[in-house]
Amino acid sequence: MQIYQVGGVVRDRLLGRPVSDVDWLVVGARPDEMLAQGYLPVGKDFPVFLHPETHEEYALARTERKTAPGYHGFAFHAAPEVTLEQDLARRDLTINAMAQAADGSLIDPYGGQQDLQARVFRHVSEAFAEDPVRILRLARFGARFHDFRVAPETLQLMRAMVEAGEVDALVPERVWQELSRGLMEARPSRMFELLRECGALARLLPELEALFGVPQPAEHHPEIDCGIHALMVLDQCALVGAPLTVRYASLCHDLGKGETRQEELPRHIAHEGRSAKLARRVSERWRVPRDCSELAELTAREHTHVHQSLGFSPAARLRLIERCDGLRRPERFEEMLLACECDARGRLGLEQRDYPQRRLLSRDLVTLLALDLGAVSAEALARGLKGPDIGRAVGQARLAALEALPG
Repeated sequence: MQIYQVGGVVRDRLLGRPVSDVDWLVVGARPDEMLAQGYLPVGKDFPVFLHPETHEEYALARTERKTAPGYHGFAFHAAPEVTLEQDLARRDLTINAMAQAADGSLIDPYGGQQDLQARVFRHVSEAFAEDPVRILRLARFGARFHDFRVAPETLQLMRAMVEAGEVDALVPERVWQELSRGLMEARPSRMFELLRECGALARLLPELEALFGVPQPAEHHPEIDCGIHALMVLDQCALVGAPLTVRYASLCHDLGKGETRQEELPRHIAHEGRSAKLARRVSERWRVPRDCSELAELTAREHTHVHQSLGFSPAARLRLIERCDGLRRPERFEEMLLACECDARGRLGLEQRDYPQRRLLSRDLVTLLALDLGAVSAEALARGLKGPDIGRAVGQARLAALEALPG
C-alpha cells in the first residue's frame, strides 16, 4: 500500500498558494485492508474512506470509462493493480495530474509542472472529452489562475465537445455549482471569456452571449460593448469582495439589452423589465438559489433608478426603498446598492469613480429603520385615526424623516 497527496494540493503547493483541503490517494490496497486498519467507508460510486484519526478522505486508485452521455455516464474500476499513473491519467488537466509521495518526491508523468511554469491549461488525454463538466472546471480554473492560457489542442477539443452536444447533457445542479464557484474567484470575467471562446457560453447562457457586439451610448459606457461591460462589472464585484448574491445579480443586471431592437440602438429603452424576465429564466434553468435569483431580478429591475436617485425628491427615494422592500429586507437592499455601485464602476476608465447614490440611499434606509413606528401609531390612535389612516400617518412620518435630512 502506497499513499500519495494528489491533485490540487500538489498544484497549489508548487504555485506557492495556500493549501486547504488535501486529497489522498491509496495505491495497491483493497477495501477490506482499509477497513482492517480502521478506515470508515463513505464512497458511493467508488471506494473512499475516512482516516480513523484525521477524518480526511482517502480514495483508492481507480480507472474510469465512459458508458453514457453526460456527467453521470461513467463506470469506475478500483483494484490493487490500478497504478498511480493510471489513476492520474483519468484527471482533467496536467496541472491536476501530479502526486507527491510521503518522502516529498514529485510524480509527474504528464508534464504538469512544466505546464504550471508555462501557465498553460492542457488536457491529460482524449478522455477529457468524455466529461462535459471539465469544460466548466477549466473555465473556473481560468477565473482563479487568470494568467493561464488554454493549449490550442485543448481548446480545439473543448469546441468539438460543444459541437457534439456534450454540454447540453449537463445537469442544472452541476452547472450552477461550477458557475457559482467561478463567480467567487479573483477574475470571474475570465471564466465567461473561456466559455465563450469554446462555444459553451452560447449553450449555457445564451442571454449573456447575446450581449457581445451590442453597442450602448458611449457617454455612459466608454467600453461600448454590452458584453464587455457585463464582464467588467463582475471583476469590480471581485475587487470589493462582493458575496455570491451580488455577483450573480451583476451578471444578470443588463441581460435585456440583448433583446433591444436594432432600430433602437444604441439606446436600450425599457431594458430593465426585459433583464428581470431573462434573469428569472436563467435562474429557473440552472436552479439558482432563491437569495441569488431574487436579488438578480430586483437589481435588473431597479438599477437605473438607483443610478438616477441623486436627482430624486425625498418622496421618490421613499417610494424606491418601499418598492424594493428595503424596510423589511434591508440587507438585500444594501446588496442591491453594492451591485449598482459595481455596475457604475464596471466601465472603461471609470473604475475608480465615486458612487454617492449608495451612500445616499443607505443613509435614507438607516434613518427610516430608526423611526419609532410604535410611537407614530400610538399618536395616530390618540388622534382618533384608524386602519388605513394609521398607515398614511406612518408614511407621512417616514417622508418627514427623509425631508429633515441635510442635503
